[in-house]
Amino acid sequence: MNSHYSLIIEWSEEDRLFVVSLPEFTDVMQPCTHGHTYEEAAKHGQELLETLIELYQEDGKPLPEPQTLGKRLQIA
Repeated sequence: MNSHYSLIIEWSEEDRLFVVSLPEFTDVMQPCTHGHTYEEAAKHGQELLETLIELYQEDGKPLPEPQTLGKRLQIA
């Protein structure tokens, strides 16, 4: 399976941190990690993504299908 998952990093004014969401992993509370810098948030997001993939595989759960930009941007 292709493992090109989305990693969305946004600045949270309320938390004064960069927060990370993994939109394909709908059963994980979002945002799911953070960082004080953009680079730290990206690193934490990548580490969490790798951990989630390992956990899904260990538990025999099917991995979510990676979304393409076109699937996320649906025009009404």
